[in-house]
Amino acid sequence: MKKTNSVTLFCLWVILFPLITFSQINEKEFLVPSVEGTIEIDGVGEEIQWQKAQWSSDFWMWRPTDTLQAKKQTRFKMLRDEKNLYILVECDVNGTNFTTPNLKRDFEPFGADYLTLLFDTFNDATNAFSFATNPLGLKADGLISGGNQDFRTSRNTAWDTKWNVETTITETTYTAEFKIPFTSLFYDNKNPSWRFNIYRRNTQGNEHSIWIQTPQNQTIGNLAFMGKMIFETPLKKARNPISLIPYLSGDAFNDFANDNKNRSVAVGGDAKIPIGNALNLDLTFNPDFSQVEVDDQVVNLTRFAISLPEKRQFFTQNDDLFKDFGAERDVIPFFSRRIGVAEDLEGNTIENKIIAGGRLSGKLNSNLRVGFLNILTEADVKNEIPSNLNTVFTLRQKVFDRSNVAFFYIDRRTTDDYEFISEEERKNSVTGLEYNLASTDSKWTGRAFLHKSFTEGLTEDDVIAGGILQYNTREQQLGMEVIHGGEDFRSDLGFFRRTGFLKLSPEYTYRIYPKNPNVNSYEFSQRSFLIFDPTKAYQLTERWLISSIRKRYLDNTSLSLRFTNRYEFLFDEFDPTRSDDAVALPGNTAYNFSEFELAYRSDQRKSFNFNTELRYGSFYNGTKFSIENELKWRKQPIFNASMIVNFNAIKLPDPYPSKNIWLVSPKLDFTFTKTLFWTTFVQYNSQGENLGVNSRLQWRFAPLSDLFLVYNDNYISTDNFSPRYRSFNLKFTYWLNI
Repeated sequence: MKKTNSVTLFCLWVILFPLITFSQINEKEFLVPSVEGTIEIDGVGEEIQWQKAQWSSDFWMWRPTDTLQAKKQTRFKMLRDEKNLYILVECDVNGTNFTTPNLKRDFEPFGADYLTLLFDTFNDATNAFSFATNPLGLKADGLISGGNQDFRTSRNTAWDTKWNVETTITETTYTAEFKIPFTSLFYDNKNPSWRFNIYRRNTQGNEHSIWIQTPQNQTIGNLAFMGKMIFETPLKKARNPISLIPYLSGDAFNDFANDNKNRSVAVGGDAKIPIGNALNLDLTFNPDFSQVEVDDQVVNLTRFAISLPEKRQFFTQNDDLFKDFGAERDVIPFFSRRIGVAEDLEGNTIENKIIAGGRLSGKLNSNLRVGFLNILTEADVKNEIPSNLNTVFTLRQKVFDRSNVAFFYIDRRTTDDYEFISEEERKNSVTGLEYNLASTDSKWTGRAFLHKSFTEGLTEDDVIAGGILQYNTREQQLGMEVIHGGEDFRSDLGFFRRTGFLKLSPEYTYRIYPKNPNVNSYEFSQRSFLIFDPTKAYQLTERWLISSIRKRYLDNTSLSLRFTNRYEFLFDEFDPTRSDDAVALPGNTAYNFSEFELAYRSDQRKSFNFNTELRYGSFYNGTKFSIENELKWRKQPIFNASMIVNFNAIKLPDPYPSKNIWLVSPKLDFTFTKTLFWTTFVQYNSQGENLGVNSRLQWRFAPLSDLFLVYNDNYISTDNFSPRYRSFNLKFTYWLNI
């Protein structure tokens, strides 16, 4: 199959997308008066300046229903002076029994009381700043991208900035008073207004409420649904400070497998340099990620590699400019974990040291965003890993009301002519063009994309094109995904499950909201995945037919039943258990198998809550029984304990392997104060034959400044738990604004 088919597919989607009708959303608005004098942030709001501002209220429920006003109302007002924005919020409550799992910054909102402010400072309905607190005055901040249409992918809580909030609690209300410096935001000072919204969770009444009425089929805080805050006087340009974040780190490790011990001291750091009111330049030198929590262990029973989430802060800030391309499961042209992570000669994942890097990101004007990333990695000749210069350049131009056109260029090339690297492996580039659709009311969303790679010796079928279109209303959701991937397409800095394929994926969901005092909704869903191989006359290679029903209760519990029928043609032999010296399933063979799944999620507001999934069915030419459990218990807000217990019993006929696979992960989390935390994470994975321990003590001794003590220990579980690797790390970081 030639490139023309992919290009045709892309053009068709681009033509069809703009034909979608856009509806308008009515806005609320309020005035932000300008004041002078001192406002003390104490959670009371008794200063005379507050009398100048008017209360805004009339909050609507989002859940359990989106058609009624909130039973427990919320009121807010705003002021500003030359340097700061002030927000006073009063929340009606029934007593002081709140759900507060821990005392950490960027606390988890699931099942807990919280209050969130959203500021769309460029009025683009696509990006926003998020500031959240709870009755105890904890802080959580983040960046919102993609219109906040997907809770999993649209919220970046790794972004931190300096601001203040204090709260007071009575039997009938809790009050939050915010102070957000203009230097902590990026904005266009020529805009006389910003788009704004505020929402809260009230666990006492099991109620989510929001200022701008939002249908519950949409994400709470979706940027399509916002009001307007109008400044009484024009804003001035803010002088955003330059931030220096140096670190000092000491490390001691013992690599038992390679009989290697070492002690070292490292110095490095980051710098954040603002450029005007809308751009930021981030620089890093000799970055150290020793304090980052270890990856969650997974059990992989598929033929494909697993993509693990990025946790390194340098890569997570403003990451939507770089990662939000392609399709989540099948086409990810830039995957930041390809930088600084490599494989040794035995195929083990190891660190590939980053020497330095820079990132420019932000707005060139109200409608045009730019991103530029450049990272240099160190050579590891012993493991035949070259030094690479990794570059990403992106542009996003807003079109229509909330949509945008995006361009990217990705390049990876070695810095020297290494003998162990072939000519074809020395460099790789990818470029792409995308159209991202988001209607004014967020009912229509989608994407059309066209990507082309440039690799020495691969020039025939090196294009990937596709389209995704979804229509989402309160009662139903329809979607269609079409992707055509060329066999010669390659992105060294990306993540791809496969190349050389055609994918069709239709889906349909129907929702019923019964008049039942205990039930929120019923969801009936049907989804399919069809994968064809263009190089083999479009032979069907995979088919997934997934039917499910989900019952959501008003107490936040849910019960679901799912049936999955799969067809898979194995061209190559494959062992799903990944057992040593096992007889693999034969290639050039078709397999049909089915599975039933029963899942239940309990009320996360409770001190003890859990999620459980039971699966049973055929599996290739045998059977598989699976149990996945996550148990949580807390003694709020000081202590949280959780336990993941996953079990897979795979039985295949002789001579193929049968195996019981366990994944057990207990986690203990202590938050002694708002500044002192201790987390211990133990993971046992019988498939990976590994037992790992990660224990991390964090003391936030100053705003955004930390002292970390980290202990890591790994054991080979099949050899009487003999030690594999052990390390201690002490790291000091300090955030300085100049």
